[in-house]
This record gives sequence, structure tokens and C-alpha cells, in this order.
Amino acid sequence: MAGWVKVAARRDIPKEGGLSVEASGKRIAIFEVGGALFAIDDECPHAGAPLSEGIVSGEEVQCSWHGSRFRLRTGEVLDPPADESVGTYAVRLSGEDVEVEIRESS
Repeated sequence: MAGWVKVAARRDIPKEGGLSVEASGKRIAIFEVGGALFAIDDECPHAGAPLSEGIVSGEEVQCSWHGSRFRLRTGEVLDPPADESVGTYAVRLSGEDVEVEIRESS
């Protein structure tokens, strides 16, 4: 199902690190950096590690298993061993609810 899906309350998003949620059968990692919210696939393409458990530095997250880094805004892979980017999702606040946009092609 495409559209905006509530995945969490704003208060559930940690100030450091990420939150793993599921929406429409997808595992998504939600991060808050400097008041901005980001949503990316919660699976490192290298070995399947949960990126929500990674180390956040600025607008980047480093996979806790093997060190690959990803840009939160674009999903771009910055460091190996991963050689593929991760998907990103539009994220918005509706009151205190955090919503992500699920697209048909996501």
C-alpha cells in the first residue's frame, strides 16, 4: 500500500542512534539529527546488519558490523565493504506522529 504510514511517536526517536520500525512489510531505520528526521532501509546491503543500531555521526550512519557508512539524506554508500546504497523514505511529522511515505517502487 502506497502513502503515508505512521511508524512512531516523536518521543520514541532516540537523540543518538536510530529506531527500527516496520511499515508495509519493510524494515526502516528512523534517525533524528539536529531536529531533522531521516528514514532509510534498516538493512546494510553488505551483510544485512540493522543500520538502526549503527553509529551516527552528523548526517551519516556507520554499520556496526563491518563499518560501511551511509549518508542519511540520500542513502548513498560512502565506505565499503557495502557497494550499494540503501533506500530512503520521505518522513514527516503529523502532530507528534512520525510518518514515512511508502512508494509502490520502494
